Amino acid sequence: MRKTPLRHDHIIKVASVRPWTRSNSVVWRLTTVLVALVATLSLVVASHMPARADGDSPQPPLPSVSLLIDGKFMKAEVAASSQQRYMGLSFRKSMDENAGMLFVYERERPLTFTMRNTLIPLSIAFISEDMVINEIHDMNVGPNQLFDSRAPAKFALEVNQGWFERNGVEAGAQIVMR
Repeated sequence: MRKTPLRHDHIIKVASVRPWTRSNSVVWRLTTVLVALVATLSLVVASHMPARADGDSPQPPLPSVSLLIDGKFMKAEVAASSQQRYMGLSFRKSMDENAGMLFVYERERPLTFTMRNTLIPLSIAFISEDMVINEIHDMNVGPNQLFDSRAPAKFALEVNQGWFERNGVEAGAQIVMR
C-alpha cells in the first residue's frame, strides 16, 4: 500500500479568530489609559484626605522613637504623614506617663494645633529643626481652641499635661533622638 503525502489544501478550518484591528487596539489602549488615570487620581485624592476614624476610634499605635530630654527618657510615637498628624492623639483615653507623640514636618514653619476630639489634657512643645524646644504650652480638653507656635518649628511633642513641668524641662532644652 502506498502512502499519499498530506496535502494542505485538504485541511478544513474549524474556527477562525479575528485578528486585532487597529481600531480595536486604539480603543483598548485608550480604555487602559483612562482606567489607570482614574485609579491614579483616586489614590492622589485619597492620600490628601484626612484620615477618618470609625466613630470615636483612635488611630492604631504608630512606630515610636526614644527621646532623651534634659536627662529624662520618653518614648514617643512618630506622626510623620499628614493623616497621622491629623488624627494625632484624638480619641485616646489615656497615655503612659513617659509617653508622647512626636509630630514631624518636612521643614520648619509656623504650626497650629487644636484639641479636636482629644480626651486627655496635654502639654505641647514646639521644637526647632536642631531639636531644641522653642516653647511649651498647656492644652486643656475642649473644642474651638488653637495653639500656635510663636516661631517656626519642624517638630511638636505632645505629652500628658504637666510632664515638662514635673520633669523640670523648659524652653531651650535639647532633645536627643535614640
